Amino acid sequence: DGCICWFDMRCKDVLFVMHVGDNPISSICFDPGNEDIIYVSSGTEVKGFDVHLAGSWQCLQSYNYNKEEINQVVCNSRSCFLAAADDGGDVKIIDIRQQCLFKTLRAGHTSICSSVQFLPWRPWEVITGGLDSKLMMWDFSKGRPRKIFDFGVPDMDHGGSAGQCLNPAFVHAIVVPEADIADRLDKVCVIARGDGVVEVIDVQSDLVAIKSRNSLKPRKGAHSREKGSASADSESQDMHQQKKLCLDYSLGGHTAAASCVAFSMFGERGKYIISGGNDKSVKVWDWSRYFDAAQTSSNSDLIRLNIDLSKKVNWLCTTPADSENLIVCDTSKVVKVYTVA
Repeated sequence: DGCICWFDMRCKDVLFVMHVGDNPISSICFDPGNEDIIYVSSGTEVKGFDVHLAGSWQCLQSYNYNKEEINQVVCNSRSCFLAAADDGGDVKIIDIRQQCLFKTLRAGHTSICSSVQFLPWRPWEVITGGLDSKLMMWDFSKGRPRKIFDFGVPDMDHGGSAGQCLNPAFVHAIVVPEADIADRLDKVCVIARGDGVVEVIDVQSDLVAIKSRNSLKPRKGAHSREKGSASADSESQDMHQQKKLCLDYSLGGHTAAASCVAFSMFGERGKYIISGGNDKSVKVWDWSRYFDAAQTSSNSDLIRLNIDLSKKVNWLCTTPADSENLIVCDTSKVVKVYTVA
């Protein structure tokens, strides 16, 4: 409806409503360096607002660099860049200090780019997911991809979800942990996929493998046999270093597309992964203690909590509170609040 509603979680009342425009609002994010500032994507535009001026609806900044409808906007941890992923498959990197376009990431996704996240531990890198079933890691300072995961190709070595359901493995949403969680647990990316799988990938080990593979490239004049051997060794190293965890229907997971995913901010931060799906359910996964083992076939106790809803889940997030710490937005007009102990 083009509006942002501001709720007081203590009493559940609406404090105020900001009318942004006539187009639906597809995404909002806070500026990590100043949480009075929010960025909103609506149509092909990104707008910045100061919440203290919400009553006047005064737009502080406006960026119109995307040509297609924006699906997600995020701000990096240093509060200097925005990333806006759109239906054309492009990602616009915006310098919010200079208020100009910094870089366009294009020719990566062949379909809608549905989600984007900055990597807090690598200041010049973003990770994107799309409806081409690809996850891409980019060096946005150069505008080039560093690593591509194609979920359209069954991965039988890591318990692929072949035959799980008819939906393709589109990437609907991705999330990465904040820096303090990543330092304590793992530098991972969690993917909510169209085939119902919630997959956890150790992206740091993949970047290390890429670096190692590049270092193994033969110098000019080296024999082709040496080149082939180095390539084979590096591919083998990629396989051994990569860690994955597939949370699928066989473990009590989603029976339809997983639409959104988040890390828990309550209790031990990052201990749980929470996912929502088109099967009208929310799953709370106790993932961290099983990730190193990566043996999901017998880990039937991965599910910490299952919440059944009456509508499909659009988005969810968590709060640091001990109670009323899970907020779920489904396809109804009512925002739901739950407690995960």
